[in-house]
Amino acid sequence: MRRLLPDPAPDLDDAGVLGSYAPPSGTDPFVRFNFVSSIDGAATLGGLSGGLGARADKRVFMLLRRSADVILVGAGTVRAEGYDGELLDAASRAWRLERGMAERPVLAVVSGSLGLDPDGELFTRNPGQILVLTSGAADSGRASALGAVAEVIAADAPSTAIDPRWIIETLHGRGLRVIHSEGGPTLLGDFQRADAVDSLCVTYSPLLVAGDSRRISRGTPADVPREMALRLLFEEEGSLLAEYRRPDSGTGRDGPTPTG
Repeated sequence: MRRLLPDPAPDLDDAGVLGSYAPPSGTDPFVRFNFVSSIDGAATLGGLSGGLGARADKRVFMLLRRSADVILVGAGTVRAEGYDGELLDAASRAWRLERGMAERPVLAVVSGSLGLDPDGELFTRNPGQILVLTSGAADSGRASALGAVAEVIAADAPSTAIDPRWIIETLHGRGLRVIHSEGGPTLLGDFQRADAVDSLCVTYSPLLVAGDSRRISRGTPADVPREMALRLLFEEEGSLLAEYRRPDSGTGRDGPTPTG
């Protein structure tokens, strides 16, 4: 996999790729979303995102998980994609332990309805810590049932909506600074409207899918389009892997210049 921007470099090893995607220094929360899309805009193939990802996408997917404090995902994506079992490979777990990190990032599932099965494989087969983030109007019976297999945290506001800013504050308050989200599209749309996306990583798969596949983001449009700056671009076997970050200057959100 070769880096095209900002400074070209061929055949980077995992350390070089991780360095390229490194979050900014400091203690402020850093919210990153990672998606894959066909070149004609489809976010799924056969109903799942996994069918679009080639070797390079799968590699970066795992490396971004490796460096995260928490993996944030919507309940709909959990049900569609499956998040049961081990989410990191052995090399990633060893890398984290060598650096004094927890062996696995926390898995945080956002669910307003709490429509999750406490006896499902998400909870029975996942070896890591699971948080369930829900609204202040969530059903108390469902919260109690899920509380037996995960930590359920409800927002104080008595609304059915879940504020992305509350999600960030809640995770950051637990020392979880690097928030890595894998969707789905509704969650990304919510964070966009809250202007709470620091980084968007998109793999453009060299496929024409057509049909009526959904986009990587959906929901009510934001009041104002959010400008993002292209920071990083990789290429392998026709796939383009881009990272866009907020263009803000002097806020601590801009990352270091990648080095090979």
